[in-house]
Amino acid sequence: MKKIFFLISLLASTMAAANSGIHLDTAPVKLSDNASLQRGAKTFVNYCLPCHSAQAMRYNRLLEIGLTEQQIKDNLIFTGVKVGDTMTNSMNKDEAQQWFGAAPPDLSVISRSRGADWLYTYLRGFYRDETRPTGWNNIAFDKVGMPHVLYELQGEQELHVEKHGEHETQKLVLTKPGKLTAVEYDGMVGDLVNYLVFMGEPMKAMRMKLGIVVLLFLGIFFVVAYMLKKEFWKDIH
Repeated sequence: MKKIFFLISLLASTMAAANSGIHLDTAPVKLSDNASLQRGAKTFVNYCLPCHSAQAMRYNRLLEIGLTEQQIKDNLIFTGVKVGDTMTNSMNKDEAQQWFGAAPPDLSVISRSRGADWLYTYLRGFYRDETRPTGWNNIAFDKVGMPHVLYELQGEQELHVEKHGEHETQKLVLTKPGKLTAVEYDGMVGDLVNYLVFMGEPMKAMRMKLGIVVLLFLGIFFVVAYMLKKEFWKDIH
């Protein structure tokens, strides 16, 4: 038992150390918003899938967020694969490792490993850094190997460091606007993160609804069982 508590505390301390000094913005995750999930799926296919894969996710799971098979074929499949196939790409891993220093990871469960708030902060946290091979760095992932593929939409940011005595704060300042306003870009990233959360566990929304139904049933059953117990034992007591 002591070993279990030690491992739990070690894991918690490791996670705390990983996020130390980083303010994570709250991601607007709403798995019941099919319109948001559909917009996020479109962004994922257009901007993420060319480099990353999602081998645990099949295109036909998008039927669960309100899309039809024809809509999936017309708007989300560009490589000739079938609707029942998984979300893979044709990027060569060896070449990708040479270009970026590491092969782009599979994103099937990235929301479960990193967390929605971290992803939301990360995708909005790129800034110009000429010391990096790609010309980009990230406030949530220092010395990141991934370039800012959404920079045309967000624009270019610079990192400003302000010192307050022994402490310092980091602030991102938009120096070159993109095609989207800050509000529009945050909304697009929110939709993308919402979709990544859905992709990490497509049955989560259904599981939560089922859990509520089960709890309501148990609550009603408890009342009935308690009343039966009182009725059966009233002559004894």
